[in-house]
Amino acid sequence: MPSPYRAIFAAPGSRSFSLAGLLGRLPLAMMGIGIVTMISQLTGRYGLAGGLSATVALASAALGPQISRLVDRHGQRRVLRPATLVALAATAGLLLATVWEWPDWTLFVFAAGIGSVPSIGSMIRSRWAALYRNEPRMLHTAYSFESVIDEVCFIFGPIISIGLCTVWFPEAGPLLAGIFLAVGVFWLTAQRATEPAAHPVEQHGGGSALRSVGLQVLVVTFVSTGAIFGAIDVVTVAFAEEQGHKSAASLVLAVYALGSCLAGVVFGLFHFARPPARRWVIGVCAVGVSMIPLQLVGNLPFLAVALFLAGLTIAPTMITTMALVEQHVPRAKLTEGMTWVSTGLAVGVALGSSVAGWVIDARGAAAGYAVPGVAGAVAVVVAFLGYRRLSRPAPQRGGADEQDTGRATDDGVAGTPGLAPEAGQDRERDVA
Repeated sequence: MPSPYRAIFAAPGSRSFSLAGLLGRLPLAMMGIGIVTMISQLTGRYGLAGGLSATVALASAALGPQISRLVDRHGQRRVLRPATLVALAATAGLLLATVWEWPDWTLFVFAAGIGSVPSIGSMIRSRWAALYRNEPRMLHTAYSFESVIDEVCFIFGPIISIGLCTVWFPEAGPLLAGIFLAVGVFWLTAQRATEPAAHPVEQHGGGSALRSVGLQVLVVTFVSTGAIFGAIDVVTVAFAEEQGHKSAASLVLAVYALGSCLAGVVFGLFHFARPPARRWVIGVCAVGVSMIPLQLVGNLPFLAVALFLAGLTIAPTMITTMALVEQHVPRAKLTEGMTWVSTGLAVGVALGSSVAGWVIDARGAAAGYAVPGVAGAVAVVVAFLGYRRLSRPAPQRGGADEQDTGRATDDGVAGTPGLAPEAGQDRERDVA
């Protein structure tokens, strides 16, 4: 591991909470694709499979920011454990309803309950921020490392989930995802020394973090980005099945995540002198353009190469997004603000997986790649339209709703020079 990454683990407790976060985030990469694989294995209905995955994503979109707002106010331990128990009970209900062939509506009820899974990435990033609040370069490296961990989860999560569902029994993937969630969350919340301090209600200014205009731009853009992720997962499983190698879908999706992982490692070694808004727009454009080769896909090897190249655009864009959220959201609301970005992704995943499932059922898997193509184009348009809003002055880091006229630091964070804020985020590509 390069020395900048070794340096961030000098803080006591950092290795332990990071490992707990790894286990807690694996379900994000396993649950949605596990449900798609499980339902398609048992029923052959990709529309139903995509609908259930979309329900999980929409429920996460509705519940995630509220859970994170409670975490900001009351602390991680008091909020995460009850929320996780609800998600685990819903997962158990979904598996039982599937095994016993209950009516479809019961599957959707339990899928909605799974949406109470907390945004573990947000919680881990908030711990890093508490450790390196006054060291912007260390904090940038820590967030880059967490983006790499996100991609590691999306490399191994689909492999584990799809592999278990196809080789062992259909329900195995979601079952193991629930186990990882329980172990990760309860281990993380047992680590009190690194838990960030809660912010009382009076420090929140009485409003949502979504009141920030800059955050609104990021969230809307990431709805389209999430649609890319959701559609690619569903379409890739169907395309691999059409090619006669359904289990290979996990390997192809792992290559997609590997590209992002490698890009994140390299990106974390650089520090930028200019504010992040311009390179964020460039990153979103790169994501959109990377969808074009998918329209020409004809076999699994070509698909793997195209997805690897597309993956190279993801982590740098996500890391830059975190810098922008920190710039535009007050410190007392940062966990909620980061979760709103995840919510945008979750809504997009829901739309993308649902639309892709319908297109697959009607036109076949290859046609399904038009869905991420259109979503990428929409993301580019929204990013250009919102660029000026992202360039406006940001709230003060310590306040609730004040405006700051200060310039950005070399990390792209507004406020007192050299002061880095608390924050947290999860890519629930998603999950999500």
